[in-house]
Amino acid sequence: MARRRDVNSPLLVAVAPLLLLLLRFCDARIHQLSLKNETRSVIHLNTFGFYANATLEFQMVSLNLPQKTQDSSDQVGFTLAKSRVTGVLSYTAEETEECGLLKSSSVDPLLIFNINLNPPSVHVKVYGENQDSTLSADIENKELKKAPSGTRRKRDAAQQDKVQKKPGEEDENRAADHVGQDAETNGEKTRANVQNAGGEKKAETKEANEETRDGVYTPETVQLNNYSSMNIVLLKHGDKHVEYGFGFNMTMGSLTEGLYTLNFHYCRPRTEVLNTYALSVKIVERNPGGYLSASEIPLPRLYICMAAVFFVAAVIWVYTLMKHRYSVFKIHWLMAALAFTKSISLVFHSINFHFINTEGHPIEGWAVMYYITHLLKGALLFITLALIGTGWAFVKYILSDKEKKIFMIVIPLQVLANVAYIIIESTEEGTSEYRLWKEILFLVDLICCGAILFPVVWSIRHLQEASTTDGKAAMNLEKLKLFRHYYVMIVCYIYFTRIIAIFLKVIVPFQWQWGYEFLVEVSTLVFFVLTGFKFRPASNNPYLQLPQDEEDMEMDEVLTESGALEGISKVKKTSNGRERPRESAL
Repeated sequence: MARRRDVNSPLLVAVAPLLLLLLRFCDARIHQLSLKNETRSVIHLNTFGFYANATLEFQMVSLNLPQKTQDSSDQVGFTLAKSRVTGVLSYTAEETEECGLLKSSSVDPLLIFNINLNPPSVHVKVYGENQDSTLSADIENKELKKAPSGTRRKRDAAQQDKVQKKPGEEDENRAADHVGQDAETNGEKTRANVQNAGGEKKAETKEANEETRDGVYTPETVQLNNYSSMNIVLLKHGDKHVEYGFGFNMTMGSLTEGLYTLNFHYCRPRTEVLNTYALSVKIVERNPGGYLSASEIPLPRLYICMAAVFFVAAVIWVYTLMKHRYSVFKIHWLMAALAFTKSISLVFHSINFHFINTEGHPIEGWAVMYYITHLLKGALLFITLALIGTGWAFVKYILSDKEKKIFMIVIPLQVLANVAYIIIESTEEGTSEYRLWKEILFLVDLICCGAILFPVVWSIRHLQEASTTDGKAAMNLEKLKLFRHYYVMIVCYIYFTRIIAIFLKVIVPFQWQWGYEFLVEVSTLVFFVLTGFKFRPASNNPYLQLPQDEEDMEMDEVLTESGALEGISKVKKTSNGRERPRESAL
């Protein structure tokens, strides 16, 4: 074990600075994304599960468009859409030929923020039934169009008109009826956030906007079920390099809670030359209990509970090894190290999620510890599975050339997969690198899962040939049966953690998507337990019944038949250097 620590320590020294560098660019659930020289028509900014009374704070700090776009009719804006199932489906659905800003109807809640440059304003269109959310923003002092979508909305609007006393107080009364004093406070907060996002350009922005909009805009909170459209002030600053900015706060209602996707759209003709643009946004999402998405709230408790279960399983395994120490091989201790590493990794994962939930971002020290243990766990897992499949340390101590090639492929790929996972966790969804590394992780993980099956298949084929050529057919058949069971176990483990779990994430409601992680952890635990049971150090294990020296076995049989060893015991040296007495020859 000391040798293994010495081998891994240079790897940890090399990886730790990379992890710290990645964490500098990650703010977890407080998202700050700055993109430059972008040409994508659709940018998936974020996916988040909102409960009732959850809040979304959005600020477009700056948007710099090419001059040609400012003079053309290209569509630019954002969409906030509720997904029926998961972010996976909504993410693929956005990659259609139709521009998301041109939608004219939607059954599910949908908000379209269309940015108009001449004159500067943000036109908001509201779609969907049971839209009981509230929106706080710098709404322009214009008459808001009431949404003609049901008698209830008409009745609410009529009651609101009766309460109004003066035409000039229309907006103020509407805000007071639906939200009260807190709504006005939120609106002022939104206005202040948007203006502060510009930094030193705040005074210039306000002055330019007053020249464009005659200095008239009012912070206000509105109930979305009463309106089908509205205009939000678009701040403009700069002469040569014109930049735009706006912001809003949104509070989810009980009828609109769900999984939402926030996308940026830059719609232009396909024949048009792809001019680059720059975008900077800040997104803060909160549920009533913290910063975690609805599907992630149970994860800290889940991970700490599973860490305790894995730790208990590891202790039981070590107790078993100590009880049968004369039948223990090196790989048994490697399996114990894997179980303890898995438990420690889950502990750090739980702590990492806890701080994300309370602070909105991970604590660098805990996050680095989690990534290191996660990397070690992944490497130990595939190395252990491959070694068991080859039969190393049980019946042989030298790997064949093709088995060595498997390790030369699996180990670097597993390191790459873990690096890809770390980059995904530390990168905003809106960056172009995020999707690339996500695809790399999926592909490399499948390759590793397929590669560890080859040693098992080779061992099964070797045992099939050996059972027909030597005189130990019965024992080889027992071992062949065990290897077939191990092969089925690996296939089921891959199937449950890579395929079934993904389908579960797609079909379950948004608040139950943590069941994906639960299924993965339970499947891993069951696989560890079954593997340990099949290859436990015991005298009745068919995997360990093959003698290490076939000549000794044949000589024992001859001498036993002649009666020369009657009442005499033989001392046999085990793989760990200890000596234990063998049974009497007769």
